[in-house]
Order: sequence, then C-alpha cells, then structure tokens
Amino acid sequence: MIGLLSRTILMGTPLLYGSLSEVYAERSGVMNTAIEGIFLMGAWAGFVAAYQTGGNLVIGLLAAMGAGVLTAVLYGWITIYLKQQQIVTGVAINILALGICSFFQRVIFGVPLTPLIVEPLQPIAIPILSNVPVIGSILFNQNILTYLLFVLVPVASFVLYKTSLGLSIRSIGENPEAGDVAGLRVDRLRFLTILFAGVMCGIGGAFYSIGYLGMFTTTIIGGRGWIAFAICFLGNWKPYGVLIGTLIFGLAEALAISMQSSGQSIFPNELFIALPYILTIVLTVARRSFNVPAELGIPYRKEG
Repeated sequence: MIGLLSRTILMGTPLLYGSLSEVYAERSGVMNTAIEGIFLMGAWAGFVAAYQTGGNLVIGLLAAMGAGVLTAVLYGWITIYLKQQQIVTGVAINILALGICSFFQRVIFGVPLTPLIVEPLQPIAIPILSNVPVIGSILFNQNILTYLLFVLVPVASFVLYKTSLGLSIRSIGENPEAGDVAGLRVDRLRFLTILFAGVMCGIGGAFYSIGYLGMFTTTIIGGRGWIAFAICFLGNWKPYGVLIGTLIFGLAEALAISMQSSGQSIFPNELFIALPYILTIVLTVARRSFNVPAELGIPYRKEG
C-alpha cells in the first residue's frame, strides 16, 4: 500500500504541472487545447538534449521548457492575437507536434538497433522527514520535480486569489471588456498565461521521458495531456481542486501499473491501461455543475 501511494504521487506529478497551468490559462479566458502537443514537445526536447549531452538532465529540463514555450507562443499568437478558433488551433498544433517529433527523432537518431536511454531523475530522500513512518516513504522520497510542486501549488493558489495579478487574470476571464476599461492589457495578460502553460507543460512532458522512463517514443504521452486538461475542469479551475483531481488520476495510473506488473490473469491488461481514461469519462459525466469562466474560449475583440 505504501508503494502504491508513493507511486500515486509520482504518476500525478506531470498531470499536476499540466492542470495547474491550465487553471491559469483558462481563468484568463484561453482554453489551452494544445496541451497534448506541448507535453509531447517537452518530452522529446528534454530527452534529445539530455541524451546528446551525456545524460545532463538539467539541460534536458531547460530544453523541455524552451520547446514548451515555443509551442505555446505559436498557439498563443494564433488564438490570442489572430483571434482564431482555440479548439481547432489546438488540435492542429497537437498533430503538428507529433509530426515534428517523429520526423526529427528519425533525422537525429535514425533507426537505432537498441533503445536509446538516459538515467532518469532519482528519488531524493529528505533527511529526517523520509524516516517518518508511512508518510515519510510516501511524500519525502520523491524526485525534485515532485518536491517543487509542494511549493508551486500553494504559491499558485496565493497568487490567483490574494494578489492583484491573480485578480487581473480572473477578471479578464469573466469580463475582458471591464478589464480593458480598467486599464488591463487583455491580450498580453492572456498571452503570458499561455507562456506559463508552455513552461509547466514542457516540464510535465519531460517528466515522462527523463524524469521517469529515461527514454522517448512518440506515444509516450498517450493522451495524458488531455487528462490534465480534464482535471482542470473537474477541479473547478482551482489549484487545490486540481491537486485532489491529480491524486485521483495518479492513483488510477499507479493501480494500473501495479496490476500489470503483478502478473494477475483475472482481467486483461488492456483494461488497466484504459483505467485512467475511463475514469476521466466517468467523472466528467458525473459532475453536475461547473463554474466555467464566462469568456472561456472566446477571443477578445476590442470594440472601436
């Protein structure tokens, strides 16, 4: 059970990076439907940079953030400044990201005879805290990206609800006209939230390639960007809400991995692989009400 809960935290880490950034983007009125592509670009760039530098994971993470930001810039420019439809643009960028990663992976590495691997991030046991019974093994024997979230979640909640920046972000998602009249630069502020999403989702994608598996395939994300997107909805666009949602989905994925590795023969492995995605559908259908930002997905066009 301790191992299962520890893996829950581990598998929830990249989802929380994605869903937390989605909260900010959607609170500002932008539906970041390019999240799957940003995850994939982060995973690919992080792995390539780490592999080409002899396993330097710091450079890999920086490259992942850079790739995430570049993808987010493209999405933000098209949807925020060119005022194009956000869902269609996001789907197109997701497909483009898959093509880019597939093409350049073949160009750079050809067709390797053996899998290309790097040493992934290792757990760091925090002195004293990691020795606390039960809790220590679950919370304080994780990698650095997980520990970073211990700070990011409360900071994200504080900024969103207790600062003028957070008020500005929330106001332009509810009434951008009023924000514009009050002197807020709506498009610029929305673009900044998308850049933040690019950084966070780039890290989330890199988690799979260099933080957990130590390898890259074009199917490595496998729809998890969309799960992070759904968690934002299920968490009601609140940082602590998405934290709870992430733990639920992290548990589903950890359980799926545990059941596959146990060699059980009662249920087919495909059922456990599909478990997180089934859970996404079930929870979305079961949710009765959403406090959707009033202008979510609607480009702001300044009158006059």
